[in-house]
Amino acid sequence: MKTQEDFKDKVVVITGATGGVGRATAWEFAKQGAKVVLLARGAEQLEATKNEVEKLGGKALAIPMDVADSKAVEAAAEQAENEFGPIDVWVNNAMASVFAPIKEISPDEFKRVTEVTYLGQVYGTMAALKRMLPRDKGSIVLVGSALAYRGIPLQSAYCGSKHGIEGFYDSLRTELLHDKSHIKTCMVQLPAMNTTQFGWVLSRLPNKPRPMGKVYEPEVAARAIVFAAAHNRRSIWVGYPTFEAIIGNKIAPWYADRVLARTGFKGQQTDQPKAADRKNNVWEPVHEDRGAYGSFGKIATNKSFTLWASINRNLVRTVTGLAVGALVLAFSSTKK
Repeated sequence: MKTQEDFKDKVVVITGATGGVGRATAWEFAKQGAKVVLLARGAEQLEATKNEVEKLGGKALAIPMDVADSKAVEAAAEQAENEFGPIDVWVNNAMASVFAPIKEISPDEFKRVTEVTYLGQVYGTMAALKRMLPRDKGSIVLVGSALAYRGIPLQSAYCGSKHGIEGFYDSLRTELLHDKSHIKTCMVQLPAMNTTQFGWVLSRLPNKPRPMGKVYEPEVAARAIVFAAAHNRRSIWVGYPTFEAIIGNKIAPWYADRVLARTGFKGQQTDQPKAADRKNNVWEPVHEDRGAYGSFGKIATNKSFTLWASINRNLVRTVTGLAVGALVLAFSSTKK
């Protein structure tokens, strides 16, 4: 990984910057002295994140806006460049979700999740390209998920949106390659994260929603995103569960269907009943600052060996090559 000065004074735009992965990513760029533009709807959370960025050594510009509004995204990009200078990195992270069976989701709710989670990334990419293409430089990071490859029950709108982002990204990357563009792109595929989304997504489940499987702290995703912004990797898969979901679904999707049908409903709920007055942020932001973390810190990990191996893949290849060579040499010696 490059030095801690990679993004000093660089202009970094982050959507969904007020909670979870987006907020932790803002911290990581701030530690390197970046100028961080924070985009989200919640004014309270924006101000809190702005203060954290500045305490960590970065500069911050908070712009309240909705990524589902293409004109608002364009206006935010324009304001970012007017106040901070040319955009160097754009991180598409904002998301929304509904936890419910398809039969219990309204068309308007499904549309809203799609507009935020999918079209929000499309609009952000368009705004970034408009400014990066004439300069022929910059970096665009799309925050994906293992669910971009393997849909699960109770999150159809979210899974469909993440699948859509993957298809959009395939087109984007091939077009930039065709044009011999120097703009970097990467899609970071995430596992289950201990973020605030489980406390504020719209849920029609009887019990409180929870991340399924092994859970990671948002800093793990943030480290992957910062690395992705500095390198022209096609994608980065974070966490063993992401590898398991993507590769396993390619090999035996029928098996994943049966396993998820059996475990996916209970596995995404705690044993605690959902609060009757539970708030959600589908249509409006929750007007309180809930920080970056969810309530699953006791089971979440702040480390990912697969991410370390991906960042240090040249070292891994070298060590693996030496190990294989030593085994071959030892085997040859025993045969003589």
